[in-house]
Amino acid sequence: MMIALTGILVLVVFAAGLVVVRPGPVAAWLGDDSAARPAPVVDPPDPAPGPVLAALNGTAPMPDEAGLTKALGKLVTDGGIGGRTSLVVRDVASGKVLYANGGGIPTVPASTMKLVTAATVLSTRDPAYRIPTRVVAGPNPGEVILVGGGDPTLGADAKGFYPGAARLDRLATATKKALGATKPTKVYYDSSLFSGPVYEPGWDADIPTGGFGGPSTALMIDGARKTPTESDNHYSERSSKPDLAAAQAFAKALGVGGTPAPAPKGSVPADAATPSPGATAGPADELARVVSPPMVRLVEFMLVDSDNVVAEALARQVALAKGKPASYAGARAGMTEALAELGVPTDGLVLADGSGLSRTDRLTGEAQTELLALAASGKRPELTEMFAGIPVAAWSGTLEDRFGDAATRKSAAGVVRAKTGTLTGNHAMAGTVTTADGRLLAFSVLTDGVTASSDAARDHLDKIAATLATCGCDA
Repeated sequence: MMIALTGILVLVVFAAGLVVVRPGPVAAWLGDDSAARPAPVVDPPDPAPGPVLAALNGTAPMPDEAGLTKALGKLVTDGGIGGRTSLVVRDVASGKVLYANGGGIPTVPASTMKLVTAATVLSTRDPAYRIPTRVVAGPNPGEVILVGGGDPTLGADAKGFYPGAARLDRLATATKKALGATKPTKVYYDSSLFSGPVYEPGWDADIPTGGFGGPSTALMIDGARKTPTESDNHYSERSSKPDLAAAQAFAKALGVGGTPAPAPKGSVPADAATPSPGATAGPADELARVVSPPMVRLVEFMLVDSDNVVAEALARQVALAKGKPASYAGARAGMTEALAELGVPTDGLVLADGSGLSRTDRLTGEAQTELLALAASGKRPELTEMFAGIPVAAWSGTLEDRFGDAATRKSAAGVVRAKTGTLTGNHAMAGTVTTADGRLLAFSVLTDGVTASSDAARDHLDKIAATLATCGCDA
């Protein structure tokens, strides 16, 4: 399993499926009742790319602890970036901590929090689970209700932001087919699956308008982007009412004029009676649905480019899987419970959100490396899926343009796989690295109170990771 993790990066792209049901009941709020409906239609998977990461040596020696301490030296205790640096290095095969400096101190993890979100959603939702977006019959003939299931990747059409996402134009076509001779006349929308505030109180004030985050609603298109584009630094302007924007796009595809309205209270029950075959659809009967790419693909979207909106949506999937409200509070409770079930220590843990945008998040390097080692060990196969999305040094995602120093780039490229995190004053990196001898290590670097520039802080973290990559670390 560890060889597979670091040998070949497999990216399997699943297109969104489409099912037409006329008429069909709403099986449950997120019900799938797949046995009663045709299997979703999916496109063939893309071919897997070639080898990326170095293979492991099954007999590779574990780095010497004294040698590791000597190699890291002042990089950790006097890095020249100000503040405090916490570093934990753990051997994946044995689980043993080989180096620790401040590893038990709860620290702001920034976007490395997404590793927790990835692990908890994969352990509570099946990696193949797909989030549905449904259309049910409205109160009167010709009226339809677009029901959000929490899919942040839903697109309006083929030009959507996320490859293989479910599409509203296909949902509109299926809805018209289900209505038959009845002409659609009005669109309502329901995004009530998510509750509570749409922004986490611990977020910086500029996040709602800063282009890197957005409202957490159960219905949106393109991750709440106003247009399915973004700049080179992943900035993209977000809608303040993404559920309304999605409903407007659906109404346009359906050919219905006017402004969509929120669904009347009680019009989308958790269950509905099953009508007789061929009967006209009654209020709340399901007309059609589209489904997201599988959960493992959504996790990949979140990790590769550190997608904050997707992260918050997946955190709410943990809450739903645990029978809790799909809110920030429910996600916190669900994720904490899931971590405990995985055996990851929760001492000092503070989960404010799923993205790591909150400055009230707290995580220790010891817990982070324990989670990474568990995922990399193969003991929980569903967690292994997260490595498809964790960026690879000098090759993919948020690490594509990192490791700019020639020596650092040469040693780290292809052998460091890590999630990064950046907030003003806090910089983080956590992932796995293969040593010069072929030993797989999990590591976590969390910094606090940094006074140096972001570029200087990132270079500092890159040097630590690169040092681990070159380390035979004999005493």
